[in-house]
Parts: sequence; C-alpha cells; structure tokens
Amino acid sequence: MRFKRALSIFAVISLGALIFVGCGSREDTDISAEAEGGPVEISIILRVDPNTGEKNDEKVIEDFNRDYEGIYHMDCEWIMETEEEERQNMKQQNVTDELPAVLEALRVLPSFYTRMVEDGRLTDISSDIYGDEEWLDMIEPAVLDAVTEDDGSIYLGPVSTAAFACSGIFWNEELFAEAGIDSFPETWDEFWDCCDALEAAGITPLALHTEGTAWAPMLMATAELASTEEGYEFMKQLYPESYSNESGMEIAGTLQKLFTYTTDDALYNDFDVSYSHFFDGETAMIANGYWMIEQIPDDMADKVRFSSFPGGTLIASPETFGWAIISTYPDDVKEGALEFLKYRTRENMEERDELFAEGAESDSKALADYISAYNSATQIVPNYQVKWNSILQEETLGEYLPQLVTGEITVEEFTAAGDESIVRFNNEK
Repeated sequence: MRFKRALSIFAVISLGALIFVGCGSREDTDISAEAEGGPVEISIILRVDPNTGEKNDEKVIEDFNRDYEGIYHMDCEWIMETEEEERQNMKQQNVTDELPAVLEALRVLPSFYTRMVEDGRLTDISSDIYGDEEWLDMIEPAVLDAVTEDDGSIYLGPVSTAAFACSGIFWNEELFAEAGIDSFPETWDEFWDCCDALEAAGITPLALHTEGTAWAPMLMATAELASTEEGYEFMKQLYPESYSNESGMEIAGTLQKLFTYTTDDALYNDFDVSYSHFFDGETAMIANGYWMIEQIPDDMADKVRFSSFPGGTLIASPETFGWAIISTYPDDVKEGALEFLKYRTRENMEERDELFAEGAESDSKALADYISAYNSATQIVPNYQVKWNSILQEETLGEYLPQLVTGEITVEEFTAAGDESIVRFNNEK
C-alpha cells in the first residue's frame, strides 16, 4: 500500500475481543467461524489513477478482504476522476448524505474537514487508539500529533509513518546531463541557474499547472518561502490572516518566475498534463511526492531521480493520509471500519520497515534518492493544502494564478485576491 497525494461485528464473538486483537492477518484474531448472514459491508470510494490506470490503495483493500473473508468486506467503488472532481463530489455526497462509511482524502480540504467535525459527521477514535497499545505503538509520534485535534480528539485513522508522505522534486537525469548538469542544485540560487542552463540547452525545465490547487508550482513556491525563518513560520500558520505581506508577495513572485520556465499549456490544466510532459521526456523537473515513485514508467526508471527541495527541505502533512469514519453508519459498520483503519496502519508500518530495509541499495534510483533525502532532510514544511482556506485553493488560485503569470494582474493584486478569499471564507463558515 505505497500511499498516493478509505465493518457488524461477528455475531458469535465479543466486540472487545475483535476490536483489540492484532489485525495483521485473519489468523491473528482467533476468529473461527463466519459471520451470521455474511460479511459486514463497509463502503469506500477510491480513485483509479488517471495517469496509470492503477487503483489507488488496492493492496490494502485486497489484503483486508482476504484476511477478514466472511466477516468484513470493504465494498470499494473505483472511480476515474481527477483529485479536484473527487473533492467536489465528496462535498456533494455530504449534502445528499451519500458519503461512504470510510472517507479518504478528507484532510486535504481543511475547511470542509473542520465543518464535518463541527457537524458531528466524523467518529472520534482517540479512545480506540489510546486504548489499544498495539495500535498506538505502530504510529510515529509526529504522525499522531498531526492527526490529533487541540482537544485531544482524533477523527483521522492515521498511517504509521511520515516516510511515505513527503514531497520534493523529481528530475530527469538524462536531460540534466544534456545541459551539462551532473547533480541537483543544493540552493535556490543554484536552482534558478539550473533552470537557465536547461533552457539554454533547449530543454523545458519545469512541468507546471494552475488547476487543482496548483499543486506542483505551489510546492515549489512554498518550499522556497520556507527557506527563511519568517517564511517557515508563515507556512506553519493555519488560515493566515493575510497574504498581502512579505511572505505572500514572495510566494507570488516565485510563482511568476516558475512559470517562465514551463510549457505553453501550463495554464488552465491540471496535474495530469504536467505528469505527461515530465514522463514523456518533455520537461526536466516536476514537484510531487513519494507516491509518484510507483508511477514511474519502466522506460523512465533509469532516468528519473528524486531530490529534496533546495536546502534539504521536504514538504509533508501525514494527516492528509488519514481516513475517517462517517458517524451516521450503524455501529457494526463503524466497528468494522475501525478494524480496517488499524489494519491499514499496520500495513503501512510493515511497508516502512521494508522500505528502510531496502535502503540505498534499491534498484530504483528514485527510491534510493527518496530514502536518502528523507533521512537527511534538514526541514519538513507543512503542506499548504492543510493550512490555507479552501476558497483560495479551489477558486482563487485557478482564477488568478493564470492572470498573474500572463501579467494581467500584479503581485499586489494577486495577494489581494488571496485576502478576498479569506473574507469570503470567514463569511461562509
């Protein structure tokens, strides 16, 4: 379950015995008979990656259904949608009360997540985690802290480790070599020099886009901002009160500069277009996270490398990988969903152990690079997607970033649009 950007209890077995035993496999639970009337069905909706055709998180679904055959069954609907479409559908399903029992990708929409908590739509599982020493021991402290609310409640079943949640820059070693560049730049000044050298060699440096929260360019812009103490403190803020300040201006200026090094169709397109440009060998760099390592085509495996952002910076928010249980489902479904979340944590822990056992000797250059970058990171910066208001992410960036790039508006007007999103967000809360 290499993470990509989720049950009526068995009738003749006590609830406590099933919930608090290990869930590594069905044999570990001492379950000896099938559930009366067949397995408890737990609904979940997951995406089919539009770039690769692969089903996201298919392994954990299959493993769980195998180990709990006849007792629990994750009833997964696989959808072919972009991330933005998925998020909009999630909101609509909440309005129509059609959300699945287990909900993934919720925390990438901070305001929607907050509203779901305030409306009592999510199940608090803090007592289940803290009451289960085995489960608690699987979770890295930084991950547990990330999913814990100020009042101690936990609504997101966590992964085990932040090791699968980090983003940096993927780069094409072959294109770098064509431009006479033999290593990834270590500072931001060297990064811009690298872009110039690539462009001088007739190579488009960056794969960028403006739709879908402008994921790739925003990763770069916020990573550069965080290279200063003031910028890092700004990135730690939840719902900044203004973008018309030095930090906001710096982000806008970096965005303008980034888009001078990208493809002609970067505006008004989503990440999938950027992905295609990079893996078609048409651009030299793209910002994304660990999960893209599995998506590297075979014919690109020897060319694609991974590096932290200049300065040893990675961006990560492990809470975005937490999956929630909808509170309105029957108790037996919620109990089974809880067992699934624990199972998912365990599988992630086992993957972490496997990943680091491979170490730098991995056959995958990008994977070996990633492990090295994770182990040597000097700074992990919070992901803007879990810190900034949803209107700015889902509307403002898509509308005003192209205008900023084409010079239709100034940096000041761009940051003012960000401030307008804050006013709207606060009025609509």
